Formats: sequence, structure tokens, C-alpha cells
Amino acid sequence: MKVKNLIITFVSAIALFLSTSTISLAKVVGDKIILGAAVSLTGKYSTNGKHTQNGYNLAVDRINSMGGVKVGGKTYKFDIIYYDDESNSGRAAQLAERLIKQDGVHYMLGPYSSGLTKAIAPITEENKIPMVEANGASRSLFTKGYKYLFAVLSPANQYLEVAIDLAVEKNGGKPVNIAMAFEQDAFSQDVRLGIVDAAKRTGSKIIIDDKLPKELNDMAATLAKVKATKPDVLVISGHSKGALTAIRQISEMKVDVPMLAMTHCDASKLAKQHGRKAEYALCAAQWHKELSYSDKYFGNGIKYDKDFNDAYGYAPPYQAAESSAALLVWKDAFERANSLDKEKVRDALATTDMETFYGKVKFGSGGQNTAKPMVLFQVRCEGDTCANRLVAPTKVASHKLVHPIPKWSER
Repeated sequence: MKVKNLIITFVSAIALFLSTSTISLAKVVGDKIILGAAVSLTGKYSTNGKHTQNGYNLAVDRINSMGGVKVGGKTYKFDIIYYDDESNSGRAAQLAERLIKQDGVHYMLGPYSSGLTKAIAPITEENKIPMVEANGASRSLFTKGYKYLFAVLSPANQYLEVAIDLAVEKNGGKPVNIAMAFEQDAFSQDVRLGIVDAAKRTGSKIIIDDKLPKELNDMAATLAKVKATKPDVLVISGHSKGALTAIRQISEMKVDVPMLAMTHCDASKLAKQHGRKAEYALCAAQWHKELSYSDKYFGNGIKYDKDFNDAYGYAPPYQAAESSAALLVWKDAFERANSLDKEKVRDALATTDMETFYGKVKFGSGGQNTAKPMVLFQVRCEGDTCANRLVAPTKVASHKLVHPIPKWSER
């Protein structure tokens, strides 16, 4: 499949400048609407940066091949100027300035990660450049009063709220006792705040509120408390290493808990490291291919999964899916604004209310997506093969939740 990238170096940027007298207003060049993006193509975020770029590119090609973007009686195609932010927030900020001041970009796509999005957002805001971002979930992004930032993904505080709602549902609607352990990074602390809010909302009680050690290599003390106090649900956020440590020590200590929910616990990775020891863990995700959402560009999640796999040779993680959704939001906003004026397009973005294959998108006053819930999948194993099964929210689940988790003595 054809993938259109403009990876702009200094030399190619000069060449592009010389090729058209309108490049200083690169919001539109001929029949192309130019979007700008600083993405991590190298550095520690390069894997997910590539997922982000692939998601953007798949959507650009799909939209362009299906009639493009219609504004003012004319048809336009999307194109993207990419720079490599090298997984560095300072570099990302510099590149955002370059895209706006030198390349004349009037419409931005977000980078990968909350940290890099935080670095870019003040620059797009200061220059009144609308940005639709797909990979910055930190709650603090949506409490700054930004008017030009719009995020298609659910904020970090919502990651595990659905687990508390599910535990209450399984407890006959009655409050539950919650144990939790969190890394001290900004993302995990945002997740923790969501659990605190969910506990208040449901009348539930937090009986363990622990900090994970900086190295994320030992949570035995927390698990000893869990064995002693017998909570209804244990929630953990410590990125991938924290999830792997949790599964290892829960199995070693034979900790029985009716429900276990974590962030960053992709089932295939857990299964590769721990096999059936990871079974029944609940994993928070922004998207799952079994969701019933659909749109005319990608169909449903199963179809998107196939199209992405055909194009790039691997199954799309949610980072790719949400990135593709960002382009659908841009198309919708341009067409509803029926204008290329960035202020009119910004106003159209603010009133977005649409469904995509990735989920519903409707922006709150802070720019966060208020319409799409997080989902939970449960690790389920048959023999030595484990897979992700969508189990929550219940109304969109494709599989039934196994609850309570069988005791270790019964496995």
C-alpha cells in the first residue's frame, strides 16, 4: 500500500520552500491540506512512535482514496510533514516551533506520550494552532485551560475507573474494598486519582494505598497486606515492569484476590513471561478490535485490524488505532467548518460529536474525549495459548468476565 510521508530535513525543507510560493502558508498547498507532526522515530519511544506514524499514514491513505476532504466545493487530500523528535521533550518543542514558524503549518497532530504532548501543547496554544492528539493521556493536559488541544483518547484518570465499576457491579451494586499500589510517575498518579474518585462515587473504601518502589522490582509488602485484609479488588499501575513484577509475586506468594486490574499488561507480553500465571488479570486499554464501533472508512475494529496488518505486517496496538481516529476527527472538523480558516476549524473541533471504528469522540471543555470509555480485557488461556478477551464495560463486552478469580489452590 502507498504510504505518503514527508520526512523533512533541512535540505528538503528548502526544496519544498522553493517549489511553491505558498509554503509560508503551508496550511494548504495546492489541493493538499498539510498537517504537521513531531513523532518519536528514534529513541526510547520509537516503537510506539512508529505505531503512531503508521496509524496516521493508514488513515491519510484511506481518507484520500475515498474522496478526500471536501471544503468550499473543492476536494483536498491530507498530507503530513513529519519530524523525528528523538523521544526528547526539548526536541519536540523545537520541532513544533519549526513546523509552525518555518513550515507554516496551521494544523497539528500530536506526538507519542504525555510528556512530549505536554512539551508541544504550550507552543500550539501560544500560536493558536489546533492540535488533535492521540497519545497523551495525562490528566494535567486537560486542566490547563487549553483551547487548541483536542485528544481522542480517554485521560489517564479513567484507565482503571472501569475496574472499580465492574467490581461494584459484581458485588450486587454494593461498595467494595479496594487495594492499590502505584508507581510515583505522573501517569500512574493520574490513574490513582481516578481510583480515588471512583471510590468516592461508589461509596467504596480504599484499604491499601501503597507506593511501588522506584525500581518496580518488589511489591511483596503490599501483597502481604492483601493476603491479610482480603480486598475485593487489587489495582496496580507500574507500567510494563510493574505489571510483570505483580504477576510474578502474586503467583509466588499465592495471593488470592477476586479481581486484579492493571495498566500496561498486554496479555501476550504477560503470557510470554509468565504463561498461565497471568490468567484472569484484567488489562486497561484504550481500544480493542472486538468493540462494536464502526465508521465508513475502516468499518469495525476487526476490519481495521486486518487492514493495518495487511499494510504493516503486525496487529495494531491501540496507539495505532487512536492515531488513525485523529485523522477522521480532522476530516470531520474541516467539512463541518466548510472552511480552511484555523479558527473556524478549531471551533468545529470543539463541537465534535462522532463515532469512529475506535470509539465515540466528543470533547469536553478541557479538550479531553468525554464520550469513549476505557475498556478491560481479561487474559484467558487455553492450553499454553493466552489471548485478550474483551470483558468490560459489560454493555460492549464480547466475552464474559471470569469472576471471582479462581483461588490458586483450585487452578
